[in-house]
Amino acid sequence: PNRILVLVPLVYVCEGVTFGQLCQGNPFNTQRTSDIFGQGHYGAPRSGRPHQGLDITCEDGSEVYAPFDLTINRGLTVYTDSTKAAINKGLEIQGEDLCVMLFYVDPDKTSGQVSKGQRLGILMPMQSVYPGITSHVHVQLCDRSDPTRYF
Repeated sequence: PNRILVLVPLVYVCEGVTFGQLCQGNPFNTQRTSDIFGQGHYGAPRSGRPHQGLDITCEDGSEVYAPFDLTINRGLTVYTDSTKAAINKGLEIQGEDLCVMLFYVDPDKTSGQVSKGQRLGILMPMQSVYPGITSHVHVQLCDRSDPTRYF
């Protein structure tokens, strides 16, 4: 008999994990909804491709906090486009069995251990690159699966 092999992508869900407060002034991790640049939910259209993260509102210059006890794996360069240099930093963090990338954060450090609630850095000046956008931290899982369930 003929058999058909179906490959299903494995998405690892960390049960019971919830992000703590990510940004100063946003204790409930309110998500970016809609503005002149689009929407902040996972899967929203982005120049012909789906948005691969979730945007959590945060005012320019606000402190960004560790959402759980974590290890900072490395600093990130978000864009290759030099016109976006003002918001071109981020962090890759690991904790609660999750690998997470945070974009638009000017980090205090790019390695080491950080406890939940401690400062990771500050939100970079998004308005200087995208005037009128709802400033935010872009939260993207390293495996590019949907992070919404953790908020």
